[in-house]
Amino acid sequence: MEMKRSKKKIKVRNGLIAALDVGTTKVCCFIARPEGPKGELRVVGVGHHISEGLRCGEVVNMDAAERSIRASVEDAEKMAGENIRQVIVNLSCGGPKSKLIAYGFSIAGHEIGDSDLRRVLDTSGLIKHLPNDHELVHSIPVGYRIDGARGVRDPRGMFGEHLGVNLHVISASVAAVRNLASSVAHCHLDIEGKVVSSYASALSCLVEDEKQLGAALIDMGGGATSTAVYFDSELVHTDVIQVGGVHVTNDIARGLSTPLVHAERMKILYGNAIPSPSDDREVIKVPLIGEEGGAEASQVPRSMLVGIIRPRLEEIFEMARGRLEDAGFAKLVGRVVLTGGASQLPGIRDLAATIFDKQTRIGRPTPTIGLAESMSGPAFATCAGILKYAAGGLAENSSRAYRPVREPSGRFDRLGQWLRENL
Repeated sequence: MEMKRSKKKIKVRNGLIAALDVGTTKVCCFIARPEGPKGELRVVGVGHHISEGLRCGEVVNMDAAERSIRASVEDAEKMAGENIRQVIVNLSCGGPKSKLIAYGFSIAGHEIGDSDLRRVLDTSGLIKHLPNDHELVHSIPVGYRIDGARGVRDPRGMFGEHLGVNLHVISASVAAVRNLASSVAHCHLDIEGKVVSSYASALSCLVEDEKQLGAALIDMGGGATSTAVYFDSELVHTDVIQVGGVHVTNDIARGLSTPLVHAERMKILYGNAIPSPSDDREVIKVPLIGEEGGAEASQVPRSMLVGIIRPRLEEIFEMARGRLEDAGFAKLVGRVVLTGGASQLPGIRDLAATIFDKQTRIGRPTPTIGLAESMSGPAFATCAGILKYAAGGLAENSSRAYRPVREPSGRFDRLGQWLRENL
């Protein structure tokens, strides 16, 4: 049985669910419709656009960000043939903070019911645990305790004197979240829900055995690299490093004195995280900044390009490894999964495996009905994960039974709830 999670129910309007991934390099929108008795999603609209007005995941130019969001959503709406009014949006901005909090209360020996879970999962008392100027994004129970007995998955129907819970609390800067929300609101869209980017990517890329045995998903975006750690099938840690693929491109542009557009092109066509013996023999033509029409171009060996790319990637992985060690989760990780647009660089898996000293693979989103193969790569893992988050209601393991908390409806139900909570 799956434990009850504190999550606002996603309202499906007009039978549509819309996921919006607002990143540093691109904005992507997937529109899907639940179909069949199991509510499987079929993607009916896709739109993506070059991102403007964002830096390291933060909105720095609201007008430009609004234009990028609007263009992406409009393309998806045209493909779907319908308009949307609500979206579920990702969060990589605001310096998300992750913290495990344990607390509980006496239940006087009675049978644990829905009202007890509502009480133990009440988020109103969590504000004091959040950093200054942060707001709550996720509150995820990762295990219950009954009279000190740990590892309880769903305490309903059990008896005890004391009920406790370990909550994984994720928060983000109020100002950064409001700037993102304002950009979305200017496009005449309401935010139906928010999900941390690495959490969404993990939902779409990790398999159940990885979640159970312990894995770290590293989502390598354009402006930020985010991490999500799963253990015992629960999300136990998230983190964000404000360094990503854009910084690799900037290093190439500075190191070779070439425009950013050519630096990005060289990274994609010739870049590699691992040097090879042939790199010195292969020559790359590099257009110089300020030279019109490429009349003046230098020629450099490919080894010089690799020599610029590799140190920055090493820095990213070493920072991620150091953060995991500092947080105390490194020993829980038995496997590393890389995803995100920057993870598609050749040789990056081998480099990550060396630095983390873990088995490593490239993660692709699980197949989604109606989604073209070109939109099913690591670069779209977050958007696909947002759909899974919305449709599954955080039921990450569909094989488990889920008993929703029933709200008291009648007078006697409410009286019974009051008596159980107060006597």
